[in-house]
Amino acid sequence: MSITEYDADRPPEKPRRRGGGKRRRRRGLGEVGMGDGSREGAVVEDVEIERSEQYDSYYGRPVVKAPPWKAPIAVYLFLGGVAGGSGLLAFGAQCTGRPVLRRSARLTALGTVGLGTLALIEDLGRPERFLNMMRTVKVTSPMSLGTWVVGGFASLSGVLGAREVDRLAGEKLPLGALRPLLRAAEGPASLGQVALAPLLASYTGALLGNTVVPTWEAGRGHLSYLFASSASLAAGGAAMVTTPVAESAPARLLAAAGVAGDVASMHLMKESMHPLEREPLETGTPGKLLTWAERLAIAGGIGTLLGGRSRVVAAASGAALLTASALTRFGVLNAGLESVKDPRRVIEPQKARLAARRAAGITDDSITTAG
Repeated sequence: MSITEYDADRPPEKPRRRGGGKRRRRRGLGEVGMGDGSREGAVVEDVEIERSEQYDSYYGRPVVKAPPWKAPIAVYLFLGGVAGGSGLLAFGAQCTGRPVLRRSARLTALGTVGLGTLALIEDLGRPERFLNMMRTVKVTSPMSLGTWVVGGFASLSGVLGAREVDRLAGEKLPLGALRPLLRAAEGPASLGQVALAPLLASYTGALLGNTVVPTWEAGRGHLSYLFASSASLAAGGAAMVTTPVAESAPARLLAAAGVAGDVASMHLMKESMHPLEREPLETGTPGKLLTWAERLAIAGGIGTLLGGRSRVVAAASGAALLTASALTRFGVLNAGLESVKDPRRVIEPQKARLAARRAAGITDDSITTAG
């Protein structure tokens, strides 16, 4: 049996005593802890269960086990959001006749979804695991649907990115008979990209909320909105950095809307949580990351509204928005991982919700009658 760092669910066992090669006489059941054999003997030796005062759980371990997600997942959450928001922005630029904004948004979507997929595969450990997740489609699983969304969005972004590169080269790339096919595929690919873009920007919030990690589970009704808003301000910020101000008006509007949604979603999510579930979002390293994320988002939003027509101010505001979005993803991820370390964050909110249901007169469901 293979053992990994995530399989250590039991405390270390004491080494067994060896008999030194001597054969020991086997005793009957009547001789094992029974004296004269008048009582039934113990087949298994007594096990001493230790109880931790610090964690209120056996063996000094948390009640909920943290998922093995590290920095590459936070990078994927951030880049996937930028890609999804850029897909929306590219379609809007195409519809309003802004070729420079369209090109920059399409290439940004292609680059970020490609790098984000690499970060996801890095976290999985082996590339074939990503392909294994595409063997089936499970509509009730955010991870299963998200894998197909990422794959479809990346494929369509590849088509649109190739078309933009060919345009930049004056249609002199050696595509041969593929060029007419690429031209014909641009319209359908653009429609497909904009259809998948909102899902790519928000499904990771549903993915985190679909776990038993206390802080994520408590925010399941708000995380998708938070991540979609964060993706909007990040995509708008990226376009403000890469696009001249003459064509960046849609990017500024998207960024401003994203800032408002981001700040509102975060505060509403915190207000809906039990104080112990909210605590990791406001303390420690995650709290610092999220505090700076909010500050940079507000500063970038003000710069977007008041100085967006200045190329320097627009680029600085866009960089601030991109940084804010990245800090939001890292902060939320680390807050969830921190929340599992204290079992009070699992037990006390459940007790509070149970008491609230009983106080409301709900006494006949599986929650209030269990145990």
